[in-house]
Amino acid sequence: MVASTSKQRGRAKKLPGMRRMRPSDIPVVGVLLAGDRSYPSFGSFCGAIAEQGYRDGETIRIEPRFADGYLDRLPALAGELVQCGAEIIVAIGDVSYWAAREAAPDLPIVFAVVLDPVSAKIVQNVEWPGGRTTGCSNFDPGQIREQVRMLKQVAPNLRRLAILGDAGVPDILPKLSKAAAEAEGLDICVHLLGSEEDLEAGFAAFAAAEADGLLCLEVPRTTTYGARIVGMANAARLPAVFGRDHARYGPLLAYGTSLAFAARRTASQVAMILEGADAGALAVEYVRRPELIVNLNAARKIAVTLPDSLLRLATEIVG
Repeated sequence: MVASTSKQRGRAKKLPGMRRMRPSDIPVVGVLLAGDRSYPSFGSFCGAIAEQGYRDGETIRIEPRFADGYLDRLPALAGELVQCGAEIIVAIGDVSYWAAREAAPDLPIVFAVVLDPVSAKIVQNVEWPGGRTTGCSNFDPGQIREQVRMLKQVAPNLRRLAILGDAGVPDILPKLSKAAAEAEGLDICVHLLGSEEDLEAGFAAFAAAEADGLLCLEVPRTTTYGARIVGMANAARLPAVFGRDHARYGPLLAYGTSLAFAARRTASQVAMILEGADAGALAVEYVRRPELIVNLNAARKIAVTLPDSLLRLATEIVG
């Protein structure tokens, strides 16, 4: 579902001769991510903006900056984008947005993967964002509830849910996770990562609490360390559910709307701004396209049987 009724508002005609610009004249689009270059959101945006007719190195120059999970690097990276002449910044995530806005108070910023841009005071409202800001969100308040229910289908005796998140981002997802777990009658053990070194302590805490299932939130640090987290969950024989784009790491279950899909939607907004539109007059888009990826290889590793009722829901079955 895409909730936006005013995408064309304020759109200007493409400038004649845009494709014949000299390299020094082409507009610079900065992209700021808390993760690394492997993030699907980055490749997805680059592919989508090319489909809009903007070729990197020909009609635009894409300048990416990656924090590699070190969120304290974001302000300096945002400053680099300003110094290299970025005319628009694409910010993937809340923390990236605020770093970009601090460094570039007057530049148009297009965000993706922001949970609730109104509550976060990123925009005034979704129809008329204002403040030279617009973007796309894939936030679905019901997603975590569904993830917990799916995990209970795999582990019907689930009593204590381990929740792994990121200490450097807003706490809305841990709060939703706690509410979803309590609604299902589960106790919880929450660990928020400050660095990769916190993973050992987190899984030790889960073991001490006798957690019998894991919900891994789709946040910057869990995405950066995703392959290691999946390996640790499998080694601990913890049935686990992750976010949709974590499927590339091979977890038992990955569910939700792809962050990469949301990032694709920002490309059309960037194109409109390049053509003269005011970012603050472009409605924020909400996208929801939940998918379930089931990994049979992971099921064999942790010796669990996946019920047919869950397999029938799967968008894709791996292994």
